[in-house]
Amino acid sequence: MSGLKVLQPGLMTLITDLGRFGHHRIGLTTGGPLDPFAFRWANRLLGNDDNATALEVSIGGLVIEAQVDTWVAFTGGEMPLKIGGEEVEGWTAHPVKAGQRIEAGFSKCGARGYLAVSGGFDIAPMFDSSATVQREKLGGLNGQKLQAGDLLPCAPAANAGGFTLPKQYRPDYASKAPLRVILGYQQDAFSEVQKQIFFTSTYKISDRADRMGYRMEGPAISPSINGILSEGICLGAIQVPADGQPIVLLNDRQTIGGYPKIGSLFSEDTARLAQMLPGTEVTFEPYTQAEAHNQLLLQKRFNDNIEPIKVTA
Repeated sequence: MSGLKVLQPGLMTLITDLGRFGHHRIGLTTGGPLDPFAFRWANRLLGNDDNATALEVSIGGLVIEAQVDTWVAFTGGEMPLKIGGEEVEGWTAHPVKAGQRIEAGFSKCGARGYLAVSGGFDIAPMFDSSATVQREKLGGLNGQKLQAGDLLPCAPAANAGGFTLPKQYRPDYASKAPLRVILGYQQDAFSEVQKQIFFTSTYKISDRADRMGYRMEGPAISPSINGILSEGICLGAIQVPADGQPIVLLNDRQTIGGYPKIGSLFSEDTARLAQMLPGTEVTFEPYTQAEAHNQLLLQKRFNDNIEPIKVTA
């Protein structure tokens, strides 16, 4: 078996595909990339299937060594990328020779990066997905983040080629635009005053921010009820516990919960939030379901029509 060998795993690097769907009924969460846009483009730049298994690199510090000739692409946050000791551009496919090291430095902007390899990593699925969820010990090589010495199996692909995404189409991870919130049916548990506090205040992402959820620090909001019967929780749900500090739930969230929820983040902004580091200040604004549907359709059409530029060795 050959592939890419992990020399330094970085702060937290996970094997992932698009996620584990259809298993909430048995308590298994979705997992998958916190920034699906960057993940999909990492695969698209190599001509891979959207769901091909790749790596999610949090903050940076990853060093791996190729044991095969292949191509790789790195997207997401601004983590300096070196191949064979030479710095190369992100959002671009690059050839890698056996024996060369691939190094992702620490991020200058954006918290997550995605490293894809031509053809994807050959990882056996668990419950229909290779996505690693550490709490449930599912996916990846052993249900945990990468460790030094791990081998990531992949086939040689010396003549694969690839693409680069023009800079005007790459995300702005430094954007300070408000995060858009679709109010849910439990909004009635929050008075108009409490909603105004939430939508006119600035919150800071606390140190208690991970793949399960991002806890906010700022003006407390108080629902008129202390709790609800536990129910299913969607991606981006904003639950409000007893201390009044909102928590935005992400990919590795629990499947059910009993805290009142003021609404849910629009999916594009859920990914944008997950690219922010603790200490970043954010604001929220209301967004309707109709606006969200329209934006998703427009964005999908726009993305589908982007023509990346072919690159060769």
